[in-house]
Amino acid sequence: MTAAAPAGLALPTPLPTPPPPAPVIELVGGRKTYQTGSLSFEALRGVDLRVEAGEYVAVIGPSGSGKSTLMHVLGCLDVLTSGTYRLTGHDVGELDEVDLAAVRNTQIGFVFQQFHLLTSLSAVQNVELPLVYRGLGRAERRALAVEALERVGLGDRLENRPGQLSGGQQQRVAFARALVGGPAMILADEPTGNLDSTSTEEVLGLLDALHAAGRTILLITHEAEVAARAARVVRVLDGLIQEDAR
Repeated sequence: MTAAAPAGLALPTPLPTPPPPAPVIELVGGRKTYQTGSLSFEALRGVDLRVEAGEYVAVIGPSGSGKSTLMHVLGCLDVLTSGTYRLTGHDVGELDEVDLAAVRNTQIGFVFQQFHLLTSLSAVQNVELPLVYRGLGRAERRALAVEALERVGLGDRLENRPGQLSGGQQQRVAFARALVGGPAMILADEPTGNLDSTSTEEVLGLLDALHAAGRTILLITHEAEVAARAARVVRVLDGLIQEDAR
């Protein structure tokens, strides 16, 4: 029973319950068709996918399954032929090329199989690069880059160039660069593809730690044992999601 308010004193109006946050990824009826002359190929055939904030999802599939096309769409590197893709609640289909570039820089932290580090720059300078494009000042860039490298366990390698680092260390620099701007999600495309078993375990351990810290991670891989580290596995075959389990 709710207590009555004292005479002459009104009870405060309850605050409205805030709406739940939008999913990081919401893909509905996603189709992607490639046209070459009179020939067309449908790489995605009506895909639905939802990823909530803080999830760790692996997308797995063989070559030609549509996995890479799905990654390009989710990373705003390509756009759907039809269907809807919302990233953190925003309809990507309504964005122009300038807006898409801004989304890639601010909302998505990319990590690829190739490390894509500039060999002439130190680790900390490589990590600073996304922040240069945002127009941040030198001191702020450096502080954020150092923090990101410390987060991936490379606080003692700030001034090392890529050639002075192991493959696993270079990939951790790439992760620091992906993290530095505070993106909505980390999109890792075959991040262990060029690594030996020791460095692979190192990187997978880093992904586990980032997930435990609340990061949203989308891992693209063709290796079942790598995908098994994720909390949830999505399988793609012939342009369709065949299984969405765990």
